Parts: sequence; C-alpha cells; structure tokens
Amino acid sequence: MGRLRLAQLRDAFWLVPMLLGIAGIALAQILVAVDRKVGSAGSGGEGALLYQVGVSGGRDILGAIGGSMLAVAATSFSITISVLATASSTYGPRLVRNFMNDRGNQFVLGMFGATFLYSLMVLRAIRGGSEVGEEFVPDIAINVAVLLAIIDVIVLVYFINHIARSIQVSTLSARVRSELDAVVRTQYPESEPEESCPAPAPDGGSAVDSRTSGFVIGIDEDGLLDEAEKSDCLIVLRVRPGDHVIDGDRLATLHGTDDRQSVSADVCRHVHLGETRTPYQDIQFAVQQLTEMAVRALSPGTNDPYTAHNALNELAASLVPLARRRAPQLGRRGDDGTLRLVVTRLPLTELIDDVFGAVRTYAIGHPIAMTAAILLARRLGVAAVEPDVRAAVLSHLELIYDALDRVDDQVDAQFCRGEIDEARTAIAAA
Repeated sequence: MGRLRLAQLRDAFWLVPMLLGIAGIALAQILVAVDRKVGSAGSGGEGALLYQVGVSGGRDILGAIGGSMLAVAATSFSITISVLATASSTYGPRLVRNFMNDRGNQFVLGMFGATFLYSLMVLRAIRGGSEVGEEFVPDIAINVAVLLAIIDVIVLVYFINHIARSIQVSTLSARVRSELDAVVRTQYPESEPEESCPAPAPDGGSAVDSRTSGFVIGIDEDGLLDEAEKSDCLIVLRVRPGDHVIDGDRLATLHGTDDRQSVSADVCRHVHLGETRTPYQDIQFAVQQLTEMAVRALSPGTNDPYTAHNALNELAASLVPLARRRAPQLGRRGDDGTLRLVVTRLPLTELIDDVFGAVRTYAIGHPIAMTAAILLARRLGVAAVEPDVRAAVLSHLELIYDALDRVDDQVDAQFCRGEIDEARTAIAAA
C-alpha cells in the first residue's frame, strides 16, 4: 500500500512547486554563502554572464525578476484554472484531476515560484555602504538570478504549448487510457501471482465492519495476507476499490481466529478509504472516465460524435487485452500453502455493462459513435477467452440492434444493423 500512498503524494498539485520553492531558497543561501567566501570574485566584470552591478543595480535586477516572476506565476495559474473550468464543463468534473496532477503544469508554476523566492532571498542579503555592516553584493547569486529569468522565459513558452496540447481530446483521452492500462496491469496481470489459487468464499465467519465512511481507494492485499498468516486465519474481503461504504458496513469476514478484535483492526488499517475515487486500483473509475467523455460529447450542447468515437477506441485499446486474459483467481496462499486471503475483482462483464449501457442510451442516434461502439463490441467478442464475456457482448449487440428501431434516420440504422451482423459473424467465427 506504500505504492498507493506514494502515487497519491506524487500526484498532489502542491508537491513539485513546494520542492522547487525549497530548492530555490536553498540555492540562494548556498550562493550567497559562496559569494561571502570568495569576496569580490569576478571583479573584472567584463564577461557577458558574470558581471557586477553594485548595490543599487543588484536590487533593481532582483526586484524586477522577482516581481515579474510573481506576476507571470499568477497569470499562469489563472490560465490553468480557466482550462480546469473548461475541462470540467466539457469532459466532466472527474477528469479535472488529470490536469491537477499534470507534471508539466506543476513544474511550470514551481519554477516561477522558485525564481521569485530565490530572488527574494538574494535581495535580502544585499547590504549597502550606509547600512550597518560592510557593503556586500552577491554577484554570483545575481548572475544566477538572471540565468533563471532566461530559463523561465523558455519555461513560459513551453507552458503555453503544453497547456494548449493538454486540452486536446486526443491528449486527454490518451492520458486517461494510460491510467486504465496501469490498473489493468496491476489488478489483472497476465501472469497470476505465485500465491494465487482458486478460492470459493466460505459462508459465515466473523464480520469486520467499517469504522469510517468513504470510497475504498485501495486495499493492501500483501499486508492482509501477512496479517492472516500471523493470526493463522482466513480473511475474505467483501469490498473492492471503488465501493462506497459507510460506518458499520461490512468490509470482510474472518474465519478461524479467536482474536477477532485485533485482526479486525488490522483489516481496517489495510483497507484505505478516501473522499473521492481514484484510478490506482479502481478499474471501474478509469473506465467510467472514458465513458463519460463519450457520453458528454454526445450531449446536445456539445454534439461532438468524433470525441465519442475517439474515447471508445481508447477503451478498446485497454479492454481488449483484458478480454484475452482468463478471469483472475481470487485466493491467496500463505507460505505454508494454506488459503489465507480471498480478494475481490470486478468482472469484465460489469465493465462491459457500464460502457454499452451508457452508449446504447446516448449514442443510438449518432451513427459515428455507434459504429465505434459496435467495433468495440466486435473486438471484445473476438478477443474474449471467457464464455460469459462473449455472451455479454452478444447480449449488448442484440439490445443495440433492437434499439435501432427507434432511430429516425433508418438509413443510418440499417448501416449499423449491417455492422452488428458482421460483428456477430466475426465473434461466432472466433
């Protein structure tokens, strides 16, 4: 579960700017100390990169750099907020986090803030002759401030290009798909873990109830397996990432332990709850983000079936490899070979229901999007190795076929029926 916490910390919007700000302050203190040590190093002053400007000139340069960087940072932040508002209204509020944890945005704002703090720290070190103490101008630190200002101009150009690219549908959908690919790799790996085994969940057992409310954002299965081994018991999970629980809801059941209170506390500690869903272990949330992009694009206010077409193709890129894999075994054995943990996984059939249920409702009158949905069904059905997955795909194709009777333009409806017939033939042949 340390990986989950590390991923959440890495995606925090404030982390990179804070680290760069601390680095800027530290660099200022170090260079000022170096300037004090070398005294009047670089006194020749004819170089283009290292020159002396005196007390007044140093203050003017640092004040100009610091003030301009703060203004640019405020402008960049305003642009980011504007993009967030646009993304929220166009693609859905759940996609805002993709902009908040964007490394490029974090780095840009962090650089501007770090340059401001660096200039401020160096400015306070300048001492004039009329002040108490000896006159001191940190020439090396001032030259580095000028260099940082030049770098920040390049960063500003990069930011404008980056923010323009990040709002594009293809970029956003590819980013969401990468998160879906990651959760597929971790939760549904091609090779089963060595300790995995078939596990019919036993009935009964002592209930472990939640002590707080929220969404299940992650489950530390390795930690639960260790706890089950130490307590010589079997833990059967009853929730999975993405589930919403309230205080008193059942999280798991325990079998074969007398120390129920201690083990229950350990189970609650390894089942992490949060205020919002995240895609780190919650595959349904990752799928819903792309589905929401498709659905919102088909709303009358947007009317952009090509965005829906793109989102459905991205879904195919992640779900088809998942359809080629066998359903995961849910049991986990301990070192002694005894069944110690039964986990939960969302079946692919439920994901198929989520996607095609929404598509059938909102895309039925959009042939461009509907064609992409039928192609997605065809790819899933051909790739499926589990009979229930193939049956679910064929069932949704049948529902779409029947729903086409309600379409006003029967020319497009007839074309879609032909696509469905071809998809059925391809699935049957596979």
